[in-house]
Amino acid sequence: SILPIYGILLLVLLGGPRLLYRWAKDYKLSAAFKQRALVVGAGDAGEQLVRELLRLRGDYVPVGFIDDDEAKYGREIHGLRVLGGAGDIAAVARRHTVDMVIIALPSATRPQMREVVEACEAAALRFITLPNTTDVLSGKVTLSDLREVSIEDLLGREPVSLDWGAIRAGIHNKSVLVTGGGGSIGSELCRQIARIGPARLTVLDHSEYNVYAIERELRRDYPHVDLNARLVDVSRYHAIHRAMANARPDMVFHAAAYKHVPLLEGHISEAVLNNVLGTRNTMRAAVESHVDGFVLISTDKAVNPVNILGASKRVAEILCQGLSPGPAANGGTRFIVVRFGNVLNSTGSVVPTFRRQIERGGPVTVTHRAVTRYFMTIAEACQLILQAGVIGAGREIYVLDMGEPVKISYLAEQMILLSGREPGAQIEIQYTGLRAGEKLSEELFHREEDLSPTKINKIKLARARAMPTVDIEKALDELEAACRLYDEDKILAIMREMVPEYAPNMPTAKHHDTHPD
Repeated sequence: SILPIYGILLLVLLGGPRLLYRWAKDYKLSAAFKQRALVVGAGDAGEQLVRELLRLRGDYVPVGFIDDDEAKYGREIHGLRVLGGAGDIAAVARRHTVDMVIIALPSATRPQMREVVEACEAAALRFITLPNTTDVLSGKVTLSDLREVSIEDLLGREPVSLDWGAIRAGIHNKSVLVTGGGGSIGSELCRQIARIGPARLTVLDHSEYNVYAIERELRRDYPHVDLNARLVDVSRYHAIHRAMANARPDMVFHAAAYKHVPLLEGHISEAVLNNVLGTRNTMRAAVESHVDGFVLISTDKAVNPVNILGASKRVAEILCQGLSPGPAANGGTRFIVVRFGNVLNSTGSVVPTFRRQIERGGPVTVTHRAVTRYFMTIAEACQLILQAGVIGAGREIYVLDMGEPVKISYLAEQMILLSGREPGAQIEIQYTGLRAGEKLSEELFHREEDLSPTKINKIKLARARAMPTVDIEKALDELEAACRLYDEDKILAIMREMVPEYAPNMPTAKHHDTHPD
């Protein structure tokens, strides 16, 4: 019996201390220098993330799960218990000495995300998240996917299930032309079109740098695409006519427009020349080139407009709804309007402006405490545009159901909190008053528009309403002459005739160092 007893004692006395030391080194002593993390989401993504954290034993030590599904309460996953719901984050964090929260909810709705983030902020806990990608759901969760929560995670509307089969059929192996293709929306539109695989992609923009930048990017990322990027000003008819005749597109996406509300109030001629007459020129060129589909990108500011941007876009909508050119003259071209609210992170928009102000240490300037806006991401906007281009029969206005509008003051507060600072105490928020052309809230539909659902969930259709009785072609010719002469009084008078509901407002702000609309 001595030999087996000796063997057992030798194994225990030699291996035991080594095993104990290894365990203490890997899990106890090193844990003092790691962050204890609470994982929100006990689904597939959360399970995969915790498995990765336990396997790599990196900077985070998971201590438990949070999930709003009460059926999961008390369940153990990889030895970690589901400790409660989102409302319990603060109490659980105190009880388990939690340092931070990892949000593993790739399919969370915006309200759910806001609830979790606000709970973390109330508990003064740092939080990071996983991206909302198909890789997360397909079992490819890694620690490198973790990132800071962005304002895009908290704002905007819920994703829409689009008919990607129809979108691909309408774009793949077709010739596509995008005006304003170097801008925020236009460039993202070009990227999404290039991914589908068009027979040819023609990108037009009147900014030299924009043309250079988007052409360089597309040639680098999509070398298989037959690309033609050109400097074209849509307000010059012969320029857009020549570009259209050379490209012979099947689809045209008209994104070229001036859009900065307060700036355009001081540049009425340029706004109308580009947004109205540029649209007419592009439409005419499309008809002459026998384009199948023409999509105008409009804005919610075209509904009961109080600024020249909204009024000019409303006139462009009227043109696309069939009054110019007439149905007998359009050669079968489908003219379609897509209307949506503010686009997050577009050039000159509120989010990058707030971000710069926060980086400078403040103040963050908001026009009014009660100002609200609808928000969507650039990618969502472009997907809506592509969908409308393939389902529209002509003369429709498609609008995305964008959920509830968001207070700009809430946006400012959340961006300050996400930067790790406290609103008011560390970063001041200043309210400066409404500027020229601004109103407290925007509308997506006019009260006389016949609203109806479409086969695409959350995309609404507005039928044409009663139009002004003015001679559209004559009014446009007079507008063009007035723009060339910079006769702004004449321009405004014609615009009021064409858009009777256009009611310009006056500024109340003392200065203009605030967010653009």
